[in-house]
Amino acid sequence: MDIGTLLILGLLMAVGLVGVVLPVLPGLLLIAGTGFAWAWLEEGNAPWVVFGVMFAVLIIGTIAKYVLPHRTLKEIGAPRSTMLLGVLGAIVGFFVIPVVGLIIGGIAGVYLGEWQRLGDSGAAGRSTWATSKAIGVGMLIELVAGLLAVLIWAVGAVALA
Repeated sequence: MDIGTLLILGLLMAVGLVGVVLPVLPGLLLIAGTGFAWAWLEEGNAPWVVFGVMFAVLIIGTIAKYVLPHRTLKEIGAPRSTMLLGVLGAIVGFFVIPVVGLIIGGIAGVYLGEWQRLGDSGAAGRSTWATSKAIGVGMLIELVAGLLAVLIWAVGAVALA
């Protein structure tokens, strides 16, 4: 494979990593799709093995992204309705304040849900902080999985060049 194609594929994977941090783009899906395209364009079985390892890392990261924060949210007693308000707040926030509004709206939605549930602004603030940390841990897990998958691809691409 020529260097230009590898650079384009690497750029697409970098955009996927940005998509993990800015959830406007389908981050891990873009990384997986780019890895699949690379394996398809390369010859032999080795690229498919590299893609399989990448894909496994991405699947494990995606599962961990949801399971670990969900466990934390269960421990603090946050119901699904609170998370739904957080998602709705994120969507509204994204359109009111592009990009940054996604985070601000999400946090505001969770806070309103917890304030309604708990009836105390201090308790709602503590619960919102715990929820925000759990979501941040989920994003960190997703970012690590994406970085690891891109690293696996880069090592495979260099080894097969």
